[in-house]
Amino acid sequence: MAVVDLDENILFLHQRDPYLRELAPLLPASKSESNRALIIGALCEKTTGQKCQLYNLSAAKDTQVLQQLLASEQECLDAGEAGTTFRFLTAYAAALQRPTLLTGSTRMQERPIAPLVEALQHLGATITYENKLGFPPLRLSGFTTPKKENAKIKIAGNVSSQFISALLLIAPVLPFGLQIELVPPITSVPYIQMTLDLMKHFGILWSWHHNRIIVPHQVYRPALYRVESDWSAASYWYAFLALSEQGEIFLAGLKEKSLQGDIRIVRLMRHLGVRTVFEREGVRLFKSRHVKSSVEFDFTDCPDLAQTVAVVCAAKGIRAKLKGLHTLRHKETDRLQAVCTELRKMGADCQIVGNSWVLNPARLFRPYDPISTYQDHRMAMAFAPLSLLFPIQIEKPEVVRKSYPHFWQELEKAQWLLG
Repeated sequence: MAVVDLDENILFLHQRDPYLRELAPLLPASKSESNRALIIGALCEKTTGQKCQLYNLSAAKDTQVLQQLLASEQECLDAGEAGTTFRFLTAYAAALQRPTLLTGSTRMQERPIAPLVEALQHLGATITYENKLGFPPLRLSGFTTPKKENAKIKIAGNVSSQFISALLLIAPVLPFGLQIELVPPITSVPYIQMTLDLMKHFGILWSWHHNRIIVPHQVYRPALYRVESDWSAASYWYAFLALSEQGEIFLAGLKEKSLQGDIRIVRLMRHLGVRTVFEREGVRLFKSRHVKSSVEFDFTDCPDLAQTVAVVCAAKGIRAKLKGLHTLRHKETDRLQAVCTELRKMGADCQIVGNSWVLNPARLFRPYDPISTYQDHRMAMAFAPLSLLFPIQIEKPEVVRKSYPHFWQELEKAQWLLG
């Protein structure tokens, strides 16, 4: 059996038996839920002096960084590569009445932040750019005297939903609340809905009619919340089963009525050979003979699933058009380009057309070079299931720490996947 050594630069995944025996990998807790709950918890403690009881928080690096920075009394806060953490902290720090310098990694300083900063400035926040206009690092010094007429903002709905969620999370503590008009088209609606549903769990009333969200001035109420397992992480195990000859996988801690938009993997994988049965403690996945020869999927509401589905379609020789991918250009890497580059290494016919991937059937072969991960956790995990087809090498495997720290250990336990 291969030994996974995260101190090595290259991870070798050796092909063995494409038949999955019953497998029950452990999933991480949802990073999306955890990070929102942590911001709410911090705001609740700040305004009421009482703590929220948060259970099953994610062990992902992004969440650990957010916890550390929320507890820090330092003026300079470094979010590293954690995009959600940086954006949520931008709004949170603006709501605090103390000087803050918010910075991040080199890649973070290449990711645009202007729409969020401009919205906060309109609300009365004092924010300046330390270096390049429109990009981190940021210097914040709290709010000036807010005006009621400034409590209405307009923001493009197709920018990162994290900008919108960041604004919503601080909305109740603003003196006049907040009214957001989302200019269509609106991207990643489930993530915005997740934010609002979590706010409701902690006592916040809001309304969303058409493109307008209204959150009156209120106070978060302390409450207990248990974070669900992560559906984004579950998608990689769906991919393993989709590429296996047969098998069964049980994933604990997932709910049929989930707040997470990536539960859409259930519907997507119906067309790619995986059937889902919800049980009391989680979901059970089964192989299905129902595999379409051609698919067209829109990832506008679930962009984090796109890499996983693209790899499965390429591996199964499915003609596919995967659209709604415009936000992928500004993630940990340019995912639109990265996925095509790596699939082409193994003979895939992958083209970028606008903000879509177009995949034409082609027989994949073992790549001579390692699969590059581009400092992107999802690249590593999306390509790992190809080890069922042929041996592969993955560069910088430690990137999975960002969202699924024990991913390779779960593969180690599945001895029939690692030769």
